[in-house]
Amino acid sequence: MEQLDGWSFEQGHLAKSYTFSDFAGALEFVNRIGAISEAQGHHPDLYMTWGKVSVEIWTHKIDGLTESDFILAAKFDEVPVPAQNQGAGRRDGDSDSSDDGDLDADYDASGDSDDYDDSEEFDEAER
Repeated sequence: MEQLDGWSFEQGHLAKSYTFSDFAGALEFVNRIGAISEAQGHHPDLYMTWGKVSVEIWTHKIDGLTESDFILAAKFDEVPVPAQNQGAGRRDGDSDSSDDGDLDADYDASGDSDDYDDSEEFDEAER
């Protein structure tokens, strides 16, 4: 545990949160550590939100920690954090001087998208 940077032991799991200046950086990081996880056949719980990625690692089969959990955590810490966007800090809903368009214009009063045709029938197997 002392060889890992910033990881904590929480309810039998290794846990760490990474912060980013924007959504794209967090998503890029998730994709990178997801590829590592898949290659290792070891799948942590990942929670991504705007500017933050939280990771929990443990071996599900034993509901506890094994050496491979610590190795995976160390591999995640080797992943470079994407370059921080200097103009970031803005979250959806924050105002800025640019006009991103009127999102409400794409939805009718019922909340359905104007472009969606719900008259198409699907059989139960396709749902």
